[in-house]
Amino acid sequence: MEPQTTQTILKNPSKPNNPKLSELWWFFAAATCVKLLLIPAYRSTDFEVHRHWLAITNSLPLSQWYFDETSLWTLDYPPFFAYFERLLSLFANLIDPQMVHLHNGLNYTSDTVVYFQRVSVCVSDLCLLFGVYRLTRRLDHVRRRVKWVLVVWSPMLLIVDHLHFQYNGLLLGVLLVSVSCLEEGRDLMGGFVFAVLLCFKHLFAVAAPVYFVYLLRHYCWKGLVKGFGRLLVMGSVVVAVFAVAYGPFVYHGQMKQVIHRMFPFGRGLCHAYWAPNFWVFYILLDKVIAFLLGRLGINIQAPAASFTGGLVGDSSPFAVLPQITPEITFIMVLLALSPCLIKAWRDPRPVMITRWVAYAYTCGFLFGWHVHEKASLQFVIPLAIVAVQDLDTARHYFFLSIVSCYSLFPLLYESQEYPIKVLLLLLHSMLMWLGFSAQFTKDKTLEMEPSGKRKHSRFGSNRSTAAAQKGGFVIGWEIWSYLVGLLLVEIWGQFLHPIFLGDKLPFLPLMLISVYCSLGVTYSFLWQLKQILVS
Repeated sequence: MEPQTTQTILKNPSKPNNPKLSELWWFFAAATCVKLLLIPAYRSTDFEVHRHWLAITNSLPLSQWYFDETSLWTLDYPPFFAYFERLLSLFANLIDPQMVHLHNGLNYTSDTVVYFQRVSVCVSDLCLLFGVYRLTRRLDHVRRRVKWVLVVWSPMLLIVDHLHFQYNGLLLGVLLVSVSCLEEGRDLMGGFVFAVLLCFKHLFAVAAPVYFVYLLRHYCWKGLVKGFGRLLVMGSVVVAVFAVAYGPFVYHGQMKQVIHRMFPFGRGLCHAYWAPNFWVFYILLDKVIAFLLGRLGINIQAPAASFTGGLVGDSSPFAVLPQITPEITFIMVLLALSPCLIKAWRDPRPVMITRWVAYAYTCGFLFGWHVHEKASLQFVIPLAIVAVQDLDTARHYFFLSIVSCYSLFPLLYESQEYPIKVLLLLLHSMLMWLGFSAQFTKDKTLEMEPSGKRKHSRFGSNRSTAAAQKGGFVIGWEIWSYLVGLLLVEIWGQFLHPIFLGDKLPFLPLMLISVYCSLGVTYSFLWQLKQILVS
């Protein structure tokens, strides 16, 4: 009977790795219900930006899209996103023609506009759902559900896309599809999808060096004849994608104008609210030195623009330290990326590609030019995909996702949204804790091997294993201490600052958030770099 039972099992194996689509749809439906409840809530100027892009692409011929200056919100995304807006505008015109009128539609905020644009973001999130499905279909049910919680129920996506208003779910979905193809060894398809992504939003190009080195080494480095043939195929696919996107504008002789719109370097090094990156420390150091020199009686001429004034300047106004140019930030991003590129060349493993892509976007966020705080989504979402691989990575993600989500709080500055963003962050933290605890309490990597030794995660450590043995998901006192500090920063800015300082130093609460969150993001950058080097 025993051999027969074994034979039966081999013929009819269980399928724990096939996700139930109905369950994934339930996760998506639950998230969509929350998104629909947020329709009447706060929306930023980005809402009018995208409405105006609907009007541009619907009212004007393609040859005038990147020249229109009817509004301040000129079209500055690549052509595929413009085509996407054009597609949406066809439906918008059927629902409310004024929505897509170039002049009469300016600052038009009827209920039809609000509902149409909010729902369009919800529908575009189907791309994110597809990307998540591809990356989780071969996982066990615990890891699969944890990833669904981290991505489909991401509070950062709810804040940025469904309150502030953008289409990051669509773009990140395309990125996840590309990464999933590379993890499966389908390099040509992965390169094709990434090229499509770049034609939707050029800011994702920070990971292009990683893609180039990885695909060259993993896909094309197959001998002289075969390798050259593959290089031609990959190059032809990428060129074809860019030809479809930019071809019409090349035909009209408008590439210079398109590039000028896509890369407005005159906006300055930092946004009005400092994104939590390396340049926060540089700005702060400049101000401290200027203050100390002033106290010593040395006359320091204050710059015309101020980083604390809440405006976007045309330059990088430093009083003492050297001015920063886009070229300097570009070089710093490449230098930070270089260890990852070397690793990708020497050992191009598909299992590492998601970590490398996330690290690339972390480098771009930390050292890039005119970085928005919303750009943290570009590395937080990919890191959610690898968070279930081992306890150290889960612990790091738990820390980073809280820091990154909190850094978005200034986007929702109106009092009625304050309970929403706090509740979203608290629920996310609880769900992460419960999900990681469920995973690592039952993690098979802690099962005893026949030799009596315990298995270790491929990316784990003895410290991770010891911590898991003590009760599943635990974090160290360092992370707890930092998170307590995060709470103190919020208490000061929200409650104590108005009591003790009133209207004085109005920039101080935002500056504290930027500086403190910058410490967390810098730690994440160093942690990711270490993991890449030792893997």
